[in-house]
Amino acid sequence: MDLGLEGRVALVTAASRGLGRASATALAAEGAHLVISARNAVALDAFAGELAAGGTEVVTVPGDVTDPATAAALVERALDRFGRLDVVVANSGGPPPMGALAVDDASVFAAVEANLLVHIRLARAALPAMRAAGWGRFCSIASSSVIQPIDALALSNIARTGLRAWARTAAHELIGSGVTLNLACPGPHATDRMTELGSLPSVVGDVDDFGRVVTFLCSAPASFINGTAVLIDGGTTVAL
Repeated sequence: MDLGLEGRVALVTAASRGLGRASATALAAEGAHLVISARNAVALDAFAGELAAGGTEVVTVPGDVTDPATAAALVERALDRFGRLDVVVANSGGPPPMGALAVDDASVFAAVEANLLVHIRLARAALPAMRAAGWGRFCSIASSSVIQPIDALALSNIARTGLRAWARTAAHELIGSGVTLNLACPGPHATDRMTELGSLPSVVGDVDDFGRVVTFLCSAPASFINGTAVLIDGGTTVAL
């Protein structure tokens, strides 16, 4: 299947490892040019070298995506370098585990900053160029917690369900524009995050397969998928 991504320009944040890296890898395999960002400049440059060795044109922009100025700077870099921006995969690290009755103001604010506002800022920066071009794909990496809250991850539950509500509203406003906005919602995958949480189950998803699902959501054939929260969880989420 031709996904229609050859020569498109994609921005992926938190791209140096895990689900962001897998998404960038899958987009590169479809012929997209890449702008990738992460806090770890060394890891980011190493990944960019691997992509470039495979023939991908890639630009690295190290930085902290939770900095309010970062989103606009990333989009500006993509437009300056390539003259266009077709795809954004918005990704950011999850908050620490915490019970619902243990959360404090500071931890809630930090979770909302990283897992809601980051995505809104990236959309605010990127969507004008996409709408002007009449084509664009915005995909936020969220969590299965937008469908079913996860015990002991109250901060993630709070921020990411807010992201889902915002995404549904934003997608509705994009109807007819040629731009779509969706959530990719992972369940258990073999990532550093899962290991750090100490919750890696016996059966986990392949991060590379996850990246391919994200890439499909960002493809030409996915033009009528808009406002969805796609679960990539192996059936582990039981909520209707």
